[in-house]
Amino acid sequence: MTTRTSPEIANSLRIGDCTINYHDQGKGEPILLIHGSGPGVTAWANWRGVIPELSARARVIAPDMLGFGYTQCPGERRLDPEAWVKQLTGLLDALDIASVSVVGNSFGGAIALALAQRHPQRVKRLVLMGSAGLSFPITEGLEKVWGYQPSLQAMGELMGVFAYDHSLINDDLVRMRYEASIRDDVQTRFARLFPAPRQQGVEMLALPEDALRDLPQQTLLIHGRDDQVIPLEVSERMLRLIPHAQLHVFGECGHWVQIERAGEFIRLLMDFLIKTPE
Repeated sequence: MTTRTSPEIANSLRIGDCTINYHDQGKGEPILLIHGSGPGVTAWANWRGVIPELSARARVIAPDMLGFGYTQCPGERRLDPEAWVKQLTGLLDALDIASVSVVGNSFGGAIALALAQRHPQRVKRLVLMGSAGLSFPITEGLEKVWGYQPSLQAMGELMGVFAYDHSLINDDLVRMRYEASIRDDVQTRFARLFPAPRQQGVEMLALPEDALRDLPQQTLLIHGRDDQVIPLEVSERMLRLIPHAQLHVFGECGHWVQIERAGEFIRLLMDFLIKTPE
């Protein structure tokens, strides 16, 4: 008999007292993918539709961030943007990658911004999808995400918050995401990340506006017009603040741009991040 290994578990690397689970696929220009903060999320769950396509043209690095997925770190460790940025620079150092283009989703967008602001020489280009990173009044949708208490009903409601197109949601998807959210100590770790009052989580991830004005990177902002988790207005403000920014908005699309508009999203990434051979 053979043992089936979850596709969510990939490479393992010890950095300090933490063990990082990360995907490393393809060859060429390196691209770092940073996942969002939904319950039970992993890099593979977030980017499973993107990694195979993107890795055909580039080297794709996608870690489980501290506190999420199959990455392990001491339970008493304080997790904040400083810790997450340190994790990423440590990973890049261990892989001997001097600079990288970065794609951040939601929470991951805020960490991508923090990485670009603190280590500008290490970030070539930025893609921010439904990104946090500025202060805004917390939405009802984000309250549901960060305040999730495990049940099939709660996960079904959460899937409805993430997706504009509810035809994408079925019982199998809800059960799969629910089971991921109750694996081992996932919920215990998740509940510690963004405790009530959850507005403080928004503020923890927010950069000062002047920091965005100083960003030197070419930046592509991508947002679903009907996003119930991070409002479109956040990306519209980023567009006005980041000097070298452009914004692509998908109508009839929620927080799951990479799923609801997968083909178009991947084409945007390809065009923006990967040089076409002459």
